[in-house]
Amino acid sequence: VAGRSDAVAIYLPAAGDTLSAIAERLLGSADKAWWIAYANPQGAALLNGAAAGPALVVPLASPPAYGVTDAGIQTVPVLCYHRFGGAQSKMTMPTARFEAQLQWLAHAGYRVVSLEQVQAFLEGREALPQRSVAITVDDGFESFYRLAFPLVKQYGVRVTLFVYTDIVGTRDGLSWAQLREMAASGLVDIQAHSKTHRNLNERAAGESDSAYRQALVNELRVARALIERQLAGSNVKVRYFAYPYGESNDLVLEALAREGYALAFTVHAGGNPFYAAPHLLRRTMIFGDYGLEEFKARLQTQRALSKP
Repeated sequence: VAGRSDAVAIYLPAAGDTLSAIAERLLGSADKAWWIAYANPQGAALLNGAAAGPALVVPLASPPAYGVTDAGIQTVPVLCYHRFGGAQSKMTMPTARFEAQLQWLAHAGYRVVSLEQVQAFLEGREALPQRSVAITVDDGFESFYRLAFPLVKQYGVRVTLFVYTDIVGTRDGLSWAQLREMAASGLVDIQAHSKTHRNLNERAAGESDSAYRQALVNELRVARALIERQLAGSNVKVRYFAYPYGESNDLVLEALAREGYALAFTVHAGGNPFYAAPHLLRRTMIFGDYGLEEFKARLQTQRALSKP
């Protein structure tokens, strides 16, 4: 360290240094290596660990939390998958194609973040790397455990699994034992997708106002209580919700707020800036018939600043 103030340190890299090692040493966590890259867009790119590099500015506090720069406004895409398998179809992601997407994210410098980190970003409590993306999987089909979970572990990415609890234990659904194993891994966060997967935006035939309102409470409350009870050993706390069919209305939003859900997700495509409505967050469907170029095109991580 050649110099230090309350805000930054000036570090002279030695042969063998990497950004992760410097971040571990000076910032207490290798995960904060992106702070150094953010502050040194040219110098950090030259540091490859083989030889000493140029002096680096090491910020001792997080970059601006809201992701607004001269280049534009940061947005965080949240990807949505459903089934996994060998056959290509719109709602089934071939396993090899999913692995190719994870490989490309890693090689292209994307950081897969948790929904907890997305919440902190939206609340202005935590900055995220510019190329941040979240991965979610809906419903709770057993193909996720059998085909996708091994890849999640192999690549060390964090995934949120939105489960509707009536599917658990069915022929195509996950078991509670499988959900416990995945939650215990620390890589899969189990959250709520309702109890029955009914379209919450629509009333059943002949359903009264009071019955509809109570049904909404049941879909939100029963799913949360069951998940938290069954996964109590993994300390799972349900605070995020994915709308079945991606649909919502004012009564659903009111019920979500009363039940204390922090974030809720549609299936309207696009990235989420810091000012996004927390109960109407965008998610981008990733269909099984997408090629890699179509996948890349759906990673919206920046929105241009409006000109006066």
